[in-house]
Amino acid sequence: MTDTSSALVIGGGIAGPVAAMALQKAGIQATVYEAYDGPAAGAGGGLTIAPNGLNALGVIGAAEAVQRIGIPMPAIVIESWTGKQLAEFGGQPGLPDPRFAWRGELHATLHDEAARRGIRTQFGKRLEDADAAAETVTAHFADGTHASADILIGADGIRSTVRSLIDPAAPQPRYAGLVSLAARMHDTGLAPTGGKMHMIFGKRAFFGYAVFDDGSGGWFVNLPHQPPMTLADALLVVGPMEDIPTVPAWSNGRMVLAGDAAHATSPSSGQGASLAAESAVQLARCLRDLPHQQAFAAYEQLRRPRVEKIIKLAARTNRDKAAGPVARISRDLLLPVMMKVMAKPGRMAWQFGYRIDWEERAGTMPEESRTGAAPRSGAPG
Repeated sequence: MTDTSSALVIGGGIAGPVAAMALQKAGIQATVYEAYDGPAAGAGGGLTIAPNGLNALGVIGAAEAVQRIGIPMPAIVIESWTGKQLAEFGGQPGLPDPRFAWRGELHATLHDEAARRGIRTQFGKRLEDADAAAETVTAHFADGTHASADILIGADGIRSTVRSLIDPAAPQPRYAGLVSLAARMHDTGLAPTGGKMHMIFGKRAFFGYAVFDDGSGGWFVNLPHQPPMTLADALLVVGPMEDIPTVPAWSNGRMVLAGDAAHATSPSSGQGASLAAESAVQLARCLRDLPHQQAFAAYEQLRRPRVEKIIKLAARTNRDKAAGPVARISRDLLLPVMMKVMAKPGRMAWQFGYRIDWEERAGTMPEESRTGAAPRSGAPG
């Protein structure tokens, strides 16, 4: 039985609002605290919401709102630097097409959907510290204010403050050796790509682009670069491509992590937003059914094997993007064969067909017994 009736959610990006909506569905009151002074409308590049992410959003009734601002992306075309098409692969049978969305519009949509449901978001609340009493946890913000609840959820991204509070020795982001540059174009002057994202393994960089039916579109470049490039070095930098292979402690006492704070994967996975939504919903489901210490452990056991597998696969993709002359030849020869294997029906169902059964009580789902991984959370409290 749950012992949680209220939650502080730190971070108003993707995982934060989704967690708050899922908690509300579970009967737990949540307030979102965002460090920035307002919604990040217009900020950031594009991202993909995979079928498994749409499934997770569907559990809390938020998929329709996201689909309205997303553009169907039924296929990806892979090409070599010589112009040769290496592979084309589309959606998975029986699953919705992935959706392309601009990050700022996704943030705004999730914020608006949460607000429509009566969930409060307080802006300008940069977390500095947190401390736990016998039955509550209190967050202390840079503006001198504080707030208390039964639990605190760190949905504050790859450079999470909450992660450092849970474990001062927590790992820092790992640079993948690539920087990502991107731009949105309202009028490309090009013909639409028919719902296809084109991705090219270039001689010295990885390039992707799509042109939508209205002539708008966007492009991105993953450029090998040492050391990491910053905004001071280029005008269109989205940022260094980073991940965290594993976070040893996902929880400690009354604090727990979600989204990139717990499992930051490189953008090459195409799964960052989707995994964040999955974890937010699973965490809420566990808190609905179990005392918070058991809920945190069950949540971690459910999620860790899956997310770390996807992080590892994305790291492998990053290495392909930065391949040298010899490795580039091998990659271009092997990729068509590999893609044919991956395209077989059901081959990627474990990733894209992942579903959360909200009606099942946490701790009883067959999936939980299949993971076989013991949680590595911090000391309970």
